[in-house]
Amino acid sequence: MTVLDSILDGVREDLAVRQREVPFAELKARVPDVAPALDPLPAFRAPGVSIIAEVKRKSPSKGELADIPDPAWLAARYADGGAAAISVLTEQRRFSGSLADLTAVRNSVSIPILRKDFVVTEYQVWETRAFGADLILLMVASLDDSLLTELLGLSGELGLTALVEVHTAAELARAEKAGAQLIGVNARNLKTLEVDRSIYAELAPRIPVGAVKVAESGVAGPEDVAEYHSWGADVVLVGEALVRAGDPRDAVAKFIAAAGNGV
Repeated sequence: MTVLDSILDGVREDLAVRQREVPFAELKARVPDVAPALDPLPAFRAPGVSIIAEVKRKSPSKGELADIPDPAWLAARYADGGAAAISVLTEQRRFSGSLADLTAVRNSVSIPILRKDFVVTEYQVWETRAFGADLILLMVASLDDSLLTELLGLSGELGLTALVEVHTAAELARAEKAGAQLIGVNARNLKTLEVDRSIYAELAPRIPVGAVKVAESGVAGPEDVAEYHSWGADVVLVGEALVRAGDPRDAVAKFIAAAGNGV
C-alpha cells in the first residue's frame, strides 16, 4: 500500500462520519445561501508570479510544521503580503486540518480560498462550496478518468475553480483530456513522499496552451519561487516555508518580489 492509498483510506472513513452527521440533501440545501465563488484566474494570469499561501500545520513527510492557533490571523497576514489566494488543508489525520479552519479563513479574507484535501466523491465537492471555498483540489492520482471528469464538471457547475494536480506525464495527459484549465504539477510523489523539483521543469512545457500553470511543493525560499517562475509557473503554492517564516506577510512579499513583480 502506498502512502497515498493509506491517506485515502482515512479520508473515506472520516468522510463517512461527516455524511452521517450532515446528509447529502441537507448539505446541498446550504449552497444557495453561500456567497458566489470568487474567480482566481484573472489574478493567476496577471504578469509575474502569483502565490497561493497555505495554512498547514503538519504533513506526512515532515510531521509537525507549525502551531497555528489562529488560522484566520495567518491568512490575513498572507493576504496583506500580496497572496493571490489562500490554501487551507482540511484533511484531519495526516495534516491536522479541518473544515473549521476553512470557515475561519473564509471569514477573515476577501481573496479566493482553495480547499486542499483528498477529494474522491461528489459529496466533498458540494461540501467545499457549502463551506465557502472558491477553488477545489482534484488529484489525478486518486481519481479514475470517469470520476475526474465528473468532479471537474460538477465543480464548474457550482462555480468552483478546480486545481487539477498531476505528477507524471501520463497524469498530465489525463488532466488535459478531462478539460482542466488550472493545472498544478506537484514535485512531491504522494505515493512515496519523495520530492523532485525537476519534475515541474519536465512537465511544464507539456501543459496545454491557455491553461494556468501551478508549481507545488519543494519551495524552501524565494529563490525556489524564482526558479519555478523561470520554468514557466504562473502560480506557486507554498506551505511549509511560509508557516515556518517569522513574519508571514513579509515572507509572501519576498516570494513575490523574487520573481520580479515586487509588491
